[in-house]
Parts: sequence; C-alpha cells; structure tokens
Amino acid sequence: MNLHNSILKTKQSTQKLLALNSKQRTQLLECMAENLIKAESDILQANQKDIEIAQKNQMKDSMLERLSLDSKKIQAMCKSVQEIASLREPLGRVLDGFIAPSGIAISKISVPLGVVAVIYESRPNVTSDTAALCLKSGNAIILKGGKESHHSNVAITKPLHKALDSWNLPQELIFMLPNSSREEVTELLTFKDLIDVVIPRGGEGLVRYVSEHSSIPVIKHDKGICHAYVHTQADFKKAVDIIINAKTSRPSVCNSIETLLVDRLIFQEFLSFLKPSLIAHKVQCYCCPASLGILEGNAVCEESYHTEYGEKILNVRVVEDIDEAIEHINHYGSQHSDVIITDEILPAEKFLNEVNSACVYLNASTRFSDGGEFGFGAEIGISTNKLHARGPVGIQELTSYKFIIRGNGEVR
Repeated sequence: MNLHNSILKTKQSTQKLLALNSKQRTQLLECMAENLIKAESDILQANQKDIEIAQKNQMKDSMLERLSLDSKKIQAMCKSVQEIASLREPLGRVLDGFIAPSGIAISKISVPLGVVAVIYESRPNVTSDTAALCLKSGNAIILKGGKESHHSNVAITKPLHKALDSWNLPQELIFMLPNSSREEVTELLTFKDLIDVVIPRGGEGLVRYVSEHSSIPVIKHDKGICHAYVHTQADFKKAVDIIINAKTSRPSVCNSIETLLVDRLIFQEFLSFLKPSLIAHKVQCYCCPASLGILEGNAVCEESYHTEYGEKILNVRVVEDIDEAIEHINHYGSQHSDVIITDEILPAEKFLNEVNSACVYLNASTRFSDGGEFGFGAEIGISTNKLHARGPVGIQELTSYKFIIRGNGEVR
C-alpha cells in the first residue's frame, strides 16, 4: 500500500475515535499506560540498539542524553500518559453561545483538529506523549521519528497498538511512517487533503525544511534561543540559582538559556559573584569585551547569539539598560522563553509586556516552559507561532471549534 492510501486510512479511522465518549478515551489511555510498563524490557532492548548505532556514529553527548531510555524514564512515560488521561475533557466545551437577532441560537463548540502529523528527532518519549495527547483530544496521529531512534519508536508504538486492538479500534489511529527517508517526508507534506496540521519538533534544520516544503498548516516547535536578563535590582543569589538551573539542569533541552544579559551598573559585582558557580558546573562562556575581563572564556561573536548550543555553553553580554536587553532578546531570540530577574515592579512589567516571546518570566527559571509544568500533562511541542497555538501545545491547543446553530423555522 502506498503512503497516500495509508494516510487515507488514518483519516478514515478518526470516525471510530469520535464515536468514543470522554470516559472511553480516558480508559483507552490508561490501558496504553499499563501496556507501556509491561513492554519495558522490549523497549529498553530496542533503545540499546539505537544507542549502539548512535555511539558508532559518534553522536554528541547532549543528543545521546535525549535518545537514552532507562526504567525511570519509561515509568515517567507511563505517568505522563496517565496524567494526560486524567485531564479535563477538551471536546464539546461551549466556548461561546448567544441568540442572534434573527432568533437562531448559536453555540461555539470545541472539536478535534482531525489528523495531526508530528515529525520529531531523538527523544523516544515523544512517541507516547504525542499519541496520548492526540487521542485524548480526539485526533488521529501520524508519527515520523528520526532514524536515530527508529528501534525505540517502533517498540513504544507496539503496546499503544495493542491497546487500540483491545478496544477494537484501527491501528491507523497511531500511524508510524515505515521508514525515515527525506523523500517520504516531502511526500507527506503534500497531503493537505488528508492531514490537518503538521508539527515539526527537532533541530533548526528540520523545522525550516518542514516550514518551507509543507502545503499543510504548520505549528512550529522552533529552536530555543532563550535569555536571562539580570536587572540592577536583582537579588544576586536568586539570579545565580535561576541561571544555573536554566543552563545546567538539562542543557540539551529547548528551554535552557543560551545567553545571559547583565546590566552595566552591576555587571562587575554580579559576574564576580556568579563566576564560582559557572566554574563549579563546568559552564563554558563566550563573553563580550566587558565580561571577558571577569569570566574565564572566549570572545563572543555575532553567530554565537544565534546559536542553540544544547550544551553547557553560555553567551554573556553586558547591556546598557533594560531597553537594550529587550532589544537584544527581540532581535536574537527565537520567541521561546526569556526571564528577567529583578525585585523592582516597573522594569519587571516593562520586560513582561515588551519581550515578544511565547513564555516570559519574572524571577523563575525558563526550564518551566513545559507542558507538564504548566499542568497540560505533557506537550506536543513548544510553539513559537503566533497563530492558533503558542507556548506549550497541550490537548486544548489540539482542538479547533465549530458553530452549532439551532432554529425553529427561521429563514433569511
């Protein structure tokens, strides 16, 4: 069967999913979570194959960290599916309702998007998270994982399909593309009659390729060029805690900061205070001329500010004031997540209002930009779009709406 016909079967399968009520979809996801735990041994064996291939190909440590699974991570995958199952029902919500002058009653009701295609790299847990999010919100899903995680993704999909079988639902509701060729992705992106939205989740190259070649609407999970700005009225200890967490807790993830901006009025005192923590956590710095005189590191260049390192590397720049900090973020940032650290309310509000990012923080780590931390159970990506969905994309963002109109013989 060719790819178009396979995707057609996925589209047709959505009717079976729509026939399930909220309780049944919840029970289906609970069954999937149970099956994932039972399949732990098979998943770990498959993941080990991917790890061995990745090591032979000299994959970077930050990417290996994303790829690797263990018992704890599989338990976390199971918990994530259970949390998604327990979320408030996203479908059939009355978003608005009114009586028109003609007398007809108009209701705006939440409905599924339909068929969601997710193209992603490295992280195998994305397979179960995105499948659960889509099924909870009444959508079928097409999965296109990276070749580096192929064995893991296939092993994770099997217990999900087993749950569908136990509910007499077609396996096409969770359809994983059978191979990893670029040609297949390009063909997939032409199926605007079958797929309602495509979500690329991975590196800058992947996101750009999908955005440029897709005839299907795209919700971009763009690169994470995130910033921390230390204002003149910052609590130094609080600032160090936030910076170290945002850079080193998981440097490979998209909500990790890549650039530190420090106000000129305090930069000498603050960077001297920060320096021991950077050294202790083995953070390599690329510094502007002013900060290079205090920190141990290399000179920063223009390209550095555009780079998502995914490692313990941090750009450091001294700015004249909050206006220059905001200007830097809006110019170099990817509109993902940025934080100001200050105890003064007026500059805080200015920063929160004028930074054009999906998630803007005051005195908290950018690492909170996450579906689970936001109470969404998980996310299908962090959208840097401005249309339809922005920030963590959870089950609510995987719905659209339709208008239902009730009348009593009214004519126009």
